[in-house]
Amino acid sequence: MRIGIYPGSFDPLTNGHLDIIKRATGLCDKLVIAIAINRAKKPLFTVEERLEIINNFFRNGSSIEIVSFEGLLIEFCRAKGINYIIRGVRNITDFEYEMSNASVNNKLAPEIETIFLMTKGEFSFISSKTVKEIASFRGNLTSLVPQFVIDKIQQKISESGSVIPLL
Repeated sequence: MRIGIYPGSFDPLTNGHLDIIKRATGLCDKLVIAIAINRAKKPLFTVEERLEIINNFFRNGSSIEIVSFEGLLIEFCRAKGINYIIRGVRNITDFEYEMSNASVNNKLAPEIETIFLMTKGEFSFISSKTVKEIASFRGNLTSLVPQFVIDKIQQKISESGSVIPLL
């Protein structure tokens, strides 16, 4: 069985993320969408909220599992029997960063392959940081994230008094 993992912070989930997920499901028998817990970052959404958001889109997907994890990705992959790490790449900066990570992962676990998926042009400028910045100024997010995510962002802004962490 080909099991892939698409790890990320998904804070928030973007149209670019959804595109990579859709394309990755065609490459794997099972895809694990894994929210990486990074205590150095100040996320807009809690891990539980991000799990809820992603589950909203994939709750009926029998070939998709949505989880959170902390620690080394490679160790998580080994524990779950994952064969492939899926990484979305928007530009050369992403590629350099992801290539470096893939090289380290390959050194630690040569049995786990990294697959790079180039983002579609229409999503190449979308990042979670950009979405949060636009949201902080109450800009139009309709081409960047699904409406459900816009609703969650607006709810978060109203609850917090429009303070959105950008890092």
